[in-house]
Amino acid sequence: MLYRYAADATLLLHFAFIVFVVLGGLLAGCWRGVVFIHLPTAAWGVFIELTGRVCPLTYLENMLRIKAGASGYTESFVEHYLLGIIYPEGLTREIQYFLGALVAVINVAIYLWLFYRSRQKNRSDD
Repeated sequence: MLYRYAADATLLLHFAFIVFVVLGGLLAGCWRGVVFIHLPTAAWGVFIELTGRVCPLTYLENMLRIKAGASGYTESFVEHYLLGIIYPEGLTREIQYFLGALVAVINVAIYLWLFYRSRQKNRSDD
């Protein structure tokens, strides 16, 4: 049972990581230090999608599910609601290219907005 909980926790971590990759730049508006964590994280997410590689969290989760004897358990709340989001059926290379580009565009837009907002604030302070 411990392995199943660990696999579910890994799945939640994976989901949180994906949300941070896509939208973590918004946190930079509140805490500037987040930029130094978010930019490499976002670059990693884009790299994984564009190269078709598998995130190490996926390997960890699969190993934990196998150790838990996943076929013998009914699916948990986490599996039911999050698995399809993180591992959608019909995921193709073209969709991965699109997702990678989408992540890059969203993050560039967020950082441009933050830069513009910062410049506007600096002008109004003068």
